[in-house]
Amino acid sequence: MTATATSALEAAYDRAAAGERLSTEDAVVLLAQGDLLTLGSLAAAARQRRNPGRTVTYIVDRNVNYTNVCVTYCSFCAFYRPPGHEEGYVQTYEQVAARLEELRAQGGRQVLLQGGHHPDLPLAWYEGLLRSMRERFPEINVHGFSPPEITHFAEIWKMPVREVVARLKAAGLGSIPGGGGEILVDRVRKVIAPMKATSDEWLGVMREAHLQGLSTSATMMFGHVETLAERVDHMDRLRRLQDETHGFTAFIAWTYQNPNTNLLRKVKDPAGSHVYLKTVAVARLFLDNVPHVQSSWVTQGPKVGQLALDFGCDDMGGTMMEENVVSAAGTTYRMTPEEMDRLILAAGWEPRRRTTRYEVLPPHLPTEVPA
Repeated sequence: MTATATSALEAAYDRAAAGERLSTEDAVVLLAQGDLLTLGSLAAAARQRRNPGRTVTYIVDRNVNYTNVCVTYCSFCAFYRPPGHEEGYVQTYEQVAARLEELRAQGGRQVLLQGGHHPDLPLAWYEGLLRSMRERFPEINVHGFSPPEITHFAEIWKMPVREVVARLKAAGLGSIPGGGGEILVDRVRKVIAPMKATSDEWLGVMREAHLQGLSTSATMMFGHVETLAERVDHMDRLRRLQDETHGFTAFIAWTYQNPNTNLLRKVKDPAGSHVYLKTVAVARLFLDNVPHVQSSWVTQGPKVGQLALDFGCDDMGGTMMEENVVSAAGTTYRMTPEEMDRLILAAGWEPRRRTTRYEVLPPHLPTEVPA
C-alpha cells in the first residue's frame, strides 16, 4: 500500500471515529483497504451513538408472495415463472388469509407482501386483497409492493406513481419494502435486471411514498457485477434521498445468492461472509441518517447474523416464517420467534420485538439464555 493510500485510509478511519459524515471516496477506501476488525469496531461505536444500549430488535412476520408470474426475467432470480408456465400461480384471498391466521397465532405484526410483475392482475384485485387483509387482520401491518412492482403497476394501469401509491395506501398498504433496489446504478441494472425499474424510478417511488406518509426500508443486493465504487454510489443515492425525506427506517444489505440463477455464469467469485461484514460496517458508518441497519441472517445464516450485531447492525429483521424468493436461489434459513430470542441472547444482546416503524414492544422474556 502506498503512502498516499495509507494516509487516505487513516483519514477515513479518523473521520469515522469522530462521527463525521464520510465522503464517497472515504467509503470506497474503507471497502477496498479497511481492516475487518477495525471497521467492526468503528461501526459498533457508530451503532451505539445512533442506538445506544444492548437491545437488538426484530419483528414477527412472514413473507407472502402472492404470485410468482413475472415478466421482468431478472437473471439473478430463481423464483419467477413466465406467464402461462405450469408452475405459475396467483394466491386467492383465502389462501393469503390462511397464512395470516398462522402469523396471528405467533403474535405477528407484519406481512411482507411481494410478488412477480404479473401482466394481467387489475388494480381492483390488489385493492380487494389489501382491504380484506386490513379488515380481518387490523393488527398486522402490510409491508408491501417493492418500487419495481409499483412502477409496473403504473405502467400497466396507465396512471402516475403518485396515484398508484395513494390508491394502495387507501386500501390498506401500511409501508413499502426496499426490494428491487439491487444496485442503484443503471449500468449494473442493465446487466442483471434490464426490464426492471431504473435507479431513478426506484428512488422516485420511495420519494413519493415518503411524501404520502409511508415509511419504507432500503436494501442493497451486492457481490455480483458491481464495482466497489458502484456499491458506494448506491448508498450515496439512498443517503441523499434520506436527507430530503427522512422516510427510510432501515437499511438491509445482502449478498447475491447464486446456485440456481441465470446470473451464475457472470459471477465467478460471489461475495462471502468477510465481504458481507465489511460492507454492513461501512454502511453503518456511511448512512449516518438512516436509523437502523438490519442483519441479513436470511441470506448469511444465523451465525453470521449474530456476528453482524458487532459490525453495526442493531436489528435482526423478521422471523420470516415463510420465505420463497431467496430459498428458490438455493439458500434456506428459517427462524421461530423463540429461536430468534435465543440467537440474540446467545450473542450477548437483549431481544425486543418491534413494529414496522420500529416502535419497541414490551419485554416478553427473561434477559438470559434459556437452558
